[in-house]
Formats: sequence, C-alpha cells, structure tokens
Amino acid sequence: MVITLKRREGMTHEEFKHYQQHVHRPLLMSIPEAQRYLRRFVVSYPVPAPRYPAPAYDSVVEAWFDSMADLEALFFSENFLKIVDPDHENFIDLATFGRVICVEDVVVERG
Repeated sequence: MVITLKRREGMTHEEFKHYQQHVHRPLLMSIPEAQRYLRRFVVSYPVPAPRYPAPAYDSVVEAWFDSMADLEALFFSENFLKIVDPDHENFIDLATFGRVICVEDVVVERG
C-alpha cells in the first residue's frame, strides 16, 4: 500500500513531520496488529530539489504486507479503528488523502 499525505491546515511541514514521527507512529506501533501484520513500513519526506516542482505531499508512506488478508486484518482491526484512525485528523488533510493498493514490479535492483 502506498499512501500520500498532506498536512492539515495551519500546520507547518516540520510540525507535521514531528507529529507523524513522535505521536502517530508510536500510536500505530503500539497496537499488536501492527507488530503482527506489517512486514515493512517506510515513511519518505520530501527534500529540497531546486530543478523540480514543489512536492505535492508532506510524506509518502509504504506499508508492506504478506497478503491482502493481512492488510485488512490491520486496517479493519478494532484497535486500528478505535486508537489509530481517529488520530489522522490531528495532522492530515483528510480531503487530500491518497491510497493505492498495489503489487510491485521490480525493474532494476542493484546491490
């Protein structure tokens, strides 16, 4: 799963990043379903790139699972729905939230 996130109105990028890293991430990782079903979890933040347009998102999340059943077991668990999901509105502009469920096609992999 790839998720694109923009910060909520009135929040700076640094505030967003701090909240995501130090408040939301520990909340997610505190539920047993995250420990059980997540195989890889990566959060990428934009960096200055002078010859490229300003980024459209404040972070891009990659959440890796062994199966669709595992993905759903996390995101539809009672713990996720009651503990983690309500926190999203504290730092994310939910109107711009993007999500793609996908299978990767590795074209080049070196080293």
